[in-house]
Amino acid sequence: MVVRAQPAKSPDVWVFVEGGGNSRDEQSAIKYGFANLMAKVLVGRARPTVIPSGGRDQTYRAWERALRTTPDKLSLLLVDSEGPVSHSDDPWRHVSTRGGDAHWKKPESVHDDRLFFMVQTMEAWFIADRQAFIAYYGSKDFQLGALPSRSDVENIAKKELATALEHASRHTTKGAYRKSHGFALIGIIDPAKIRAASPHATRFFDKLLAVCPER
Repeated sequence: MVVRAQPAKSPDVWVFVEGGGNSRDEQSAIKYGFANLMAKVLVGRARPTVIPSGGRDQTYRAWERALRTTPDKLSLLLVDSEGPVSHSDDPWRHVSTRGGDAHWKKPESVHDDRLFFMVQTMEAWFIADRQAFIAYYGSKDFQLGALPSRSDVENIAKKELATALEHASRHTTKGAYRKSHGFALIGIIDPAKIRAASPHATRFFDKLLAVCPER
């Protein structure tokens, strides 16, 4: 008798990601982009379910609701830090000191390793892999020299990063950078390069590797 191998069971892991707005197209785009990135992080492993959840506070609320209604899932929260993170060992302390996040509370029985940051925004991860810009925009009109030169991408201010991306891409056929471009770029970038430039990205990737089993 031939015994057929059973397909690997997907991990009961949900990742609630900030962004995607309220339109189906935007949500599909960010889900596809982050799924591609995580596939490169989790080679040979089962992959989590990516749940685009809109605005920052909306994402927190969706994650908090999932903790209550689907406790059988391991729900992770991935949001922009919106600024420098001085309390790297305590993500909840960071949000408690931000005016807009002061009402965020760590639920009981939830450890610190459920909350993760893109520091200071998702776009900082792109700076770690400059070749991704060429792959997406083409080499002819994208101005790499307009991007911040520092390798410690978490120390690039949000406003500086936004201005640099818009300036670098404004003459490309795709036009100046906008969020829909970011949803595509997130799926192109090399996670190994992000690890080298962003300790908080490394923390998130290591968590995925710890909770997503081998196939």
